[in-house]
Amino acid sequence: MDALVCKKLGDPTLSPVPSSIENDDGSPIVLDPKHPIPELKTPNSVLVRVKAASLNYANYLQILGKYQEKPPLPFIPGSDYSGVVEAIGSGVSNFRVGDKVCSFAALGSFAQFIVADESELFRVPEGCDLVAAGALPVAFGTSHVALVHRAQLTSGQVLLVLGAAGGVGIAAVQIGKVCGAVVIAVARGAEKVRFLKSMGVDHVVDLSNENVISSVKEFLKAKKLKGVDVLYDPVGGKLTKESMKLLNWGAQILVIGFASGEIPMIPANIALVKNWTVHGLYWGSYRIHRPRVLEDSLKELLSWLAKGLITVHISYAFPLSEANLAFAAIKDRKVIGKVMVICEGPGRTRSKM
Repeated sequence: MDALVCKKLGDPTLSPVPSSIENDDGSPIVLDPKHPIPELKTPNSVLVRVKAASLNYANYLQILGKYQEKPPLPFIPGSDYSGVVEAIGSGVSNFRVGDKVCSFAALGSFAQFIVADESELFRVPEGCDLVAAGALPVAFGTSHVALVHRAQLTSGQVLLVLGAAGGVGIAAVQIGKVCGAVVIAVARGAEKVRFLKSMGVDHVVDLSNENVISSVKEFLKAKKLKGVDVLYDPVGGKLTKESMKLLNWGAQILVIGFASGEIPMIPANIALVKNWTVHGLYWGSYRIHRPRVLEDSLKELLSWLAKGLITVHISYAFPLSEANLAFAAIKDRKVIGKVMVICEGPGRTRSKM
């Protein structure tokens, strides 16, 4: 089978993906066309033919060697994915060959096949796009657990989303609207602002020509709102510091990530005086410590997707052979929403969706 293999740490965007494991051409990733198909090792194992795998910023950091989890080399990257059941173990009772499924893995989804325990798979409802389902678990799962499980966002609360045009940001914006919140989105550039407005966001701040504090305060004043109740922050850095000036007494801060490259300082004395709650949210660790939360979250998200309450916006889809271009789109912040890696078939043509 075709599989994208990380042989060494480095920047996967700097050179094309070599077409054989023997010819690495300096690239940290290679396309191995003869990688063995994984075997069903337990009665509850399911072999999935991968349709599409989602590319997350964490995947890029992992190949750079800058992610908190550092797997031994070589490894096949990739986390959330969707596909079709190809084969099942003797003990599998919930799935049949041909069923459409989605899931997430610690590693291994940037390949044509992956094996999962049946307990880790979720059936994709009829009418849901299979590629879109592959983008759901990590980005939407992160935002859903953060906003619904941790912050318990309610109707009428004011939600401020930083990095709102990225994968988790767009998910947070949509989940905020489903919960009935007043959603303020922060992004950079006219194209991203137009997109966010088309999604029904209540107010959008364009960082390329607006100050986040003055823009949000003006909006809050016009709507006779006191301040921000929940801050969703996958960005960090200076923007976090500025956004904290907009928070209400009793506000909640959701620490999602640090796309800016700078870890912000949240002053404990101000958090004390203003009774803020700071939530650190590392979605992947829920699989170990609270797996039921992830299961319930993804089931609800799939039902929302089937009902049309949320949509997955895919900016680009690349074949495995052009994974370097997929990583470059993430690195260069060219993406609105998600980038997907298409794993099935011999296709070698980049597409914008």
